[in-house]
Amino acid sequence: MKNLYLGVKFSFSYFTIIPLRFKSSDDLSKPEVLNHMLLTLPSVGFVLGALTVFLYTLLAKFGWYGATISAVSYMLLYGFIHTEAVVDVYDAIYASHSGRDAFDIIKEPTVGALGVLYAFAFMMLKVAGIILLFTQNLLTEFMAVLIISRLSLITQIMLHDFKSSFVTGLKESLDYWYLTPLFLVFTSIGSYLTPYFVLYLIVGIVLGFVISVFFASKLKFVNGDVLGATLEGVEILLFMLVGWFMI
Repeated sequence: MKNLYLGVKFSFSYFTIIPLRFKSSDDLSKPEVLNHMLLTLPSVGFVLGALTVFLYTLLAKFGWYGATISAVSYMLLYGFIHTEAVVDVYDAIYASHSGRDAFDIIKEPTVGALGVLYAFAFMMLKVAGIILLFTQNLLTEFMAVLIISRLSLITQIMLHDFKSSFVTGLKESLDYWYLTPLFLVFTSIGSYLTPYFVLYLIVGIVLGFVISVFFASKLKFVNGDVLGATLEGVEILLFMLVGWFMI
């Protein structure tokens, strides 16, 4: 039970800005803790989605302005960690064109202009997509997308080999016996949010695989930044898909 508690706490502390503290005696490197951390990812999406929707309900009278504040707040809630991944991935891709090692580039603390511009473009598309859904009252569909993007991330961790000790540790710690119940539980929750959840889930998993393979083909490796950038791409495209079918 303690490992479950630590795993859930670790997931929310790592993937959100929610202030959570750990004791010096807490061992977060245990496989059981990492397993629960990874399996909690969809819950992180659900909670961030619920908080963002709640904020929008308070600001709905401001129309598109309230939707904009809510959209940016969602990205603030996960600390722009996935947006930063977009910066690193595209910075490494374009730096590698000059013959430099992409893995060395992606680890550098500095970034080039192209990485920043791509991240800005991703951010604009994401904010616009959320505004579209909110102003069309597709709030539960927004929450469903956040769950799907993180379920897609779990499938990518299963499928890829990683040039990252942390993500490799997550993959090795993943207990596959939990996956079927996990997908069933969140499919039930998602189907309550939108009747098209299963369709969106299938599309989201396929999109995640295609996007991550594209990045891998450019970088010649997969790491945590590739996963974060892929999540951004999946959410942007699913916002467009939901808008296309529901409006």
